[in-house]
Amino acid sequence: MMQIHRGIDDMNINRFLLVGAIVTLLGGCTLAPEYTRPAAPVPADWPTGAAYHQTNPSAPVASGLPWRAFFTDERLQKIIETALNNNRDLRLAALNVERARALYGIQRAELFPSANAVGSGSRERVPADLSSTGSARTAERYSVSLGISSWEIDFFGRIRSLKDRALEEYLATDQARRSARILLASAVANAYLGLAADRETLKLAAATLETQEAAYRLIRKLCDIGLSSEIDLRRAQSQSEAARGEVARYTQRTAQDENALNLLVGSPLSPALLPVDLGGVTPPTEISHGLSSELLLHRPDVLAAEHRLKAANANIGAARAAFFPRISLTTTLGTASADLSGLFASGSGTWSFAPQIAIPIFDARTWSAYEVTKLDREISVAQYEKTIQTAFREVADALAVQGTMNQQIAAQQSLVDAVAETYRLSNARYTKGLDSYLGVLDAQRSLYGAQQGLIALHFVRFANRVTLFKVLGGGEE
Repeated sequence: MMQIHRGIDDMNINRFLLVGAIVTLLGGCTLAPEYTRPAAPVPADWPTGAAYHQTNPSAPVASGLPWRAFFTDERLQKIIETALNNNRDLRLAALNVERARALYGIQRAELFPSANAVGSGSRERVPADLSSTGSARTAERYSVSLGISSWEIDFFGRIRSLKDRALEEYLATDQARRSARILLASAVANAYLGLAADRETLKLAAATLETQEAAYRLIRKLCDIGLSSEIDLRRAQSQSEAARGEVARYTQRTAQDENALNLLVGSPLSPALLPVDLGGVTPPTEISHGLSSELLLHRPDVLAAEHRLKAANANIGAARAAFFPRISLTTTLGTASADLSGLFASGSGTWSFAPQIAIPIFDARTWSAYEVTKLDREISVAQYEKTIQTAFREVADALAVQGTMNQQIAAQQSLVDAVAETYRLSNARYTKGLDSYLGVLDAQRSLYGAQQGLIALHFVRFANRVTLFKVLGGGEE
């Protein structure tokens, strides 16, 4: 730093130090109301009843559980990691966090003075008729100064409240980023499981088509030698064509599933990472929903809503401070001389001290702005409470599915076994000429539908476990 203080006496320096101390002491107050977290508008305990059952007490709680510990399938882990690195929506969320952090830095910097060093020099010719000496002369002036311009001293916490609001908005954005990561990992897992389920159904449809075509060829031979009727032949043909349509439909669906997964990941996936069928997927880890619904307060979207509520609360402080005077300060320390060589000579020191106070007298907008901030806080409270209620409903729905899924799968498996036996008996009776082919067709359709339903239930069980993990706030690194 230039040693310009040589011409400034100690009294002036002490004066500036005193001003700085007063500002530091008075700048800590704020008119924002004290924040109190609203009571959660949901029951303290999870719902109970026939649709719910107690989870394994040794199972880990979803909140804070890393996604790698939950998704244990190695191929799925690689896909999720790729998605977290490549997904454009997640990249946008991360950029929004950085933007909010920068905005907070700008607002926080308003608390501190902005110091500027200024050097200037001028030469001016003054004609004789304008000169005080009556003769033409050349006037020179050189100066160097270090100063603070229009620094608002935050006596009533207006800037501090705005800084707190910016901080809470930044934290809310960061929680939104966390929520986006959890949603992305869950979406990738569901797309992966959906592809596995559709590929398994495609294998079932292809096996059914093969069986139907074999039956059609057999009946056609029997019809050619007069041992079967034309109507049985047409029924077998219609069943074969229906199975062919199912193969085409699930071929289309698996291709669309791959496209959806590639979009989520952000790049084409290697075929080696794609699942063969649902049975080859390692199921996600069983998790516990905890003992109390207070666990929901740690969900990223709930935390984001609370940070937005705190931001609205801080904004009230800034609106209240608008009713009080604003005090700003402009001050400089420096040196000036008519000769460049004497710029830093003894006795050339200069200083200025120019405080300014603006007292609001009448501005109807100030009262309206204050009312707006109070209404914004009430809106944020309602949004916070709704977020908690939605979270509770999502968890309760997932628990209801989890509590009944094993029973549904067991019932569907029994149905598949019963229909498979019906098909075997119907086919045997038709072969022996004891029954028409219509009974075989009905049994085939029922068996295919029951097998499809069983695959769908297995998918729902896996997908619901992913949903429970998501709605309970799991997915940390």
